[in-house]
Amino acid sequence: MAFDKKLLDIVACPVCKGKLEYDKAAQQLICKADKLAYPITDGIPVLLENRALPLTESV
Repeated sequence: MAFDKKLLDIVACPVCKGKLEYDKAAQQLICKADKLAYPITDGIPVLLENRALPLTESV
């Protein structure tokens, strides 16, 4: 199942409530302000702070 990009208009980072960016290659949503990446599982973003991964410097 693919991620629906229209969701980007309504979802926000659960930590700072900021905008998220879609990383299609890694299948994750990225919050640049908090430097966190939220996984997308079966087309559904997992917007839980305890499931977020820290971003590396290369992203």
